[in-house]
Amino acid sequence: MTLAKDFLEEAKTVLGPSGWSEDADKLKAAATPWRGTWPGETPFLAMPASTEEAASLVKLCAQHRVALVPQGGNTGLVDGGTPHGEITVSMRRMKKLRAVDTLNNSLTIEAGAPLVDAQKAAEEANRLFPLSLGSEGQATIGGLISTNAGGVAVLRYGMMRDLILGLEVVLPSGDIWDGLSGLRKNNTGYDLKHLFAGAEGTLGLITAATLKLFPKVAKATGWVICKSAQDVVDLLALTRDHAGDTVTSFEIIPANAIEMVQKDVPDTRDPAPSPLPWRVLVEVSMAQEDQARETLMSALGDAIEKDLAENAIIAESGQQAASFWHIRETIPLSKRAFGTAINHDVSVPVSAIPDFLKVTEDEIHKLVEQAEIVAFGHVGDGNLHYSACEPKDATSAILSNHAVEITRIVHEQAMKFGGSISAEHGVGRLKRDELAGIRPKAATDTMRAIKSALDPLGIMNPGRVVSV
Repeated sequence: MTLAKDFLEEAKTVLGPSGWSEDADKLKAAATPWRGTWPGETPFLAMPASTEEAASLVKLCAQHRVALVPQGGNTGLVDGGTPHGEITVSMRRMKKLRAVDTLNNSLTIEAGAPLVDAQKAAEEANRLFPLSLGSEGQATIGGLISTNAGGVAVLRYGMMRDLILGLEVVLPSGDIWDGLSGLRKNNTGYDLKHLFAGAEGTLGLITAATLKLFPKVAKATGWVICKSAQDVVDLLALTRDHAGDTVTSFEIIPANAIEMVQKDVPDTRDPAPSPLPWRVLVEVSMAQEDQARETLMSALGDAIEKDLAENAIIAESGQQAASFWHIRETIPLSKRAFGTAINHDVSVPVSAIPDFLKVTEDEIHKLVEQAEIVAFGHVGDGNLHYSACEPKDATSAILSNHAVEITRIVHEQAMKFGGSISAEHGVGRLKRDELAGIRPKAATDTMRAIKSALDPLGIMNPGRVVSV
């Protein structure tokens, strides 16, 4: 995109000398997602420091018909926040903590703040902000809301949209919607915040959010060995029978993923070596540590008696619990130890997980017999990160010639089992067209109508989520 001279001059004036860049290295960094896939290009990097600057910039873009891509930590996985010719609006300078209200159990924070800042602010107020994921030091509040991020505590606390009380958003016209309410009850019309959660910046530019806080909890963390995916699902049900909704996380990890992490990070220790194929990382959180530990111990003891688990370890310290989580959180990057990985973010009903895993692996092996399947994720909410990796002993790339067919298999099976082809990573450009052919026509038509109504000029993150 070639930008008009008068637009550039006005944009630079609005943003101030620290609020923009045309440096080639900075432009390249903004146009390169963190995994290096789908690199793009951008002619101008805007970095507003306030809502007013952001609004003035968007209004200027509307006047000049200049398309923009909002960007947070650039940790997305579906080509939603990478510019492909548009200007980039980085929100990272907007990172102030505006308010903490312990009596209302809420905090208000700007969109460019990394998730870890919200977590720390809650901790300092003797509260908990429960969203947790591997990229929390880089992923920003605005990006997490825009993609409706999930993470490892969805089972108890819900997705990111469930943690929002209010938003401040710059609309495509440049007008500011101040919806930073801390209210939990407000039936005064359409709940606008949910339009922007998961919209991936296509309907407006999120500049701040009021988020829910919760009482701090004590955790008990367990590492469990299981012989089948069915046992893993049955173990979840049994654990909830014992612990109710205090089950915070319930992660499934295949044995080959541990091998993969150890190959990539050699000092990683397997907490309980076993030839069995599945591990579970389970966490229970309660007001008192002893109570959480006793509850988890009772559940896992029952599981061993009922032959749902071969062995189980409960962490004796926060350090040991962190070592369990280190394995889980290292899996996404350690797939590089297997070479090519064809990755998917799908969800199916929890009860369908065992059959989905078996049928999908069988279908892939009909196509590429040697493919190494690494399926891990959040059993508690049915979300699996499903990867087909190069065989461990491959001497040349095998999977790259079958990427399209493998993705078709995984997505078709997810849909056959009543699932979704995008559980928590979003749509972006990567899944836009495929989803248009899968979701009901009425849903796609409604999305297009909303997009056209709010962004008639099509300047807000064009080409993402839904084509218009």
